[in-house]
Amino acid sequence: MKPTLNRCRTATALVSLALLAGVTGSGVLAAAPNAAAATVYACNVTGGFGPLKVGYYSGSTVIPSTTQVTAAGKEAQCLLKHRGYNPGAIDGVFGATSRAAAKDFQESRNELCDAGLAEDGSVGPKTWPWLRFTGC
Repeated sequence: MKPTLNRCRTATALVSLALLAGVTGSGVLAAAPNAAAATVYACNVTGGFGPLKVGYYSGSTVIPSTTQVTAAGKEAQCLLKHRGYNPGAIDGVFGATSRAAAKDFQESRNELCDAGLAEDGSVGPKTWPWLRFTGC
């Protein structure tokens, strides 16, 4: 049976779509070349005898964003991780896992140190000093 022009065009179109979609030879769909992957940042905490620092944010007033990457988000995530609380991926976005870690941290500071922190999972002006300084 001789292939018709329409069948050839259809086959060419299907092959082109498969290549554009990133289908590999094994039939597994590969990630598109422009797909945005979350960046994971390093945590190099310093300042054992003074305030703890990571180097992304040095202030104490900015509340990390729940929707976008911020320096305050990276700093808070690293400090929480350093203190033994799991903020999830260090990606700078202060999502649900980071907020849960911050809430656990706030609860522990209140219990151990009578810190008077709101246990809301938000790292703001009252929580930053407790994240940065060790002890009560």
